[in-house]
Amino acid sequence: MIGGGSWATAIVKMLSDNLSEKEIYWWMRNEEAIEHIKKFKHNPHYISSVEIKLNENNICSDITHIVKTADYIILNVPAAFLKGTLANITAEELKGKKIISAIKGIVPEDNLIIGEFLHENYAIPYHDILVVSGPCHAEEVALEKLSYLTIACTDVEKASTFASFLNTRYIKTNVSDDIFGTEYAAVLKNIYAIASGICHGIGYGDNFQAVLISNAIREIKRFVDAVHPINRDIKESAYLGDLLVTAYSQFSRNRTFGNMVGKGYTVKSAQLEMNMIAEGYYAAKCMHIKNQAYNVNMPICKAVHSILYEGRSPYIEMKLLAEKLN
Repeated sequence: MIGGGSWATAIVKMLSDNLSEKEIYWWMRNEEAIEHIKKFKHNPHYISSVEIKLNENNICSDITHIVKTADYIILNVPAAFLKGTLANITAEELKGKKIISAIKGIVPEDNLIIGEFLHENYAIPYHDILVVSGPCHAEEVALEKLSYLTIACTDVEKASTFASFLNTRYIKTNVSDDIFGTEYAAVLKNIYAIASGICHGIGYGDNFQAVLISNAIREIKRFVDAVHPINRDIKESAYLGDLLVTAYSQFSRNRTFGNMVGKGYTVKSAQLEMNMIAEGYYAAKCMHIKNQAYNVNMPICKAVHSILYEGRSPYIEMKLLAEKLN
């Protein structure tokens, strides 16, 4: 596991409920957090109710050691920090390993989803890249509330093998071969969750939210069909389900961020107020640039970009957007 946040902690919990504590290795940057986990068996900063059942010698800040030791590398840092995190890791060190993206964002410097970034920068074949999709919030994993994950890989057998590591009495898994569609859908749903939060912040009700999200899933379908046209059912939980939980849940950091912006916070002040990264902030800019090559009709994404990056009024932008929805 590469990363020390709430979702990393939740996946470590799933893995430790299935595998021996000696089989799981965890890298995180924060030395104080590492020492706290070794001593008290809880992450001091994220979902601290979760008991960490790992061999204390398997938790460290030496990423090279972790990468060399493990066969499966789960990437779980904010997309904006991924390049820096892997700066000292070579393509040779990742060769032959299965790389799992639990990141729901785009690498800003390269404007690439995680699978594309790994393929282009580390020569990892797509059949060795896996994607973890929701709908699943770390906070509900901590409470062991029934949740569902989709594991995507062009090699479905590899997806099934990794899915078996996560299957518990409170986690059910599905597999898919759509690594591009699930990754892009995961990126886009964060933007729509920000839109949902903005609308809530400026006073729109549940009726409008329903229209907003029904339009959002159609935007997702238009875009993923343009980027990677295969036979997929956009109503499956990896697409629609993940969108719904991110747009509506109290645990959604992107919705929370949007709600603050809608209530009048500046983008900077909303970012400073939050303890966690809202991936949708970076995604809004990246997707705005990326869509220039495809020219897909995406009015919700455009409105969010205008508010976050062009300083437009949330109230005015959402009023204009409302005229375009149906």
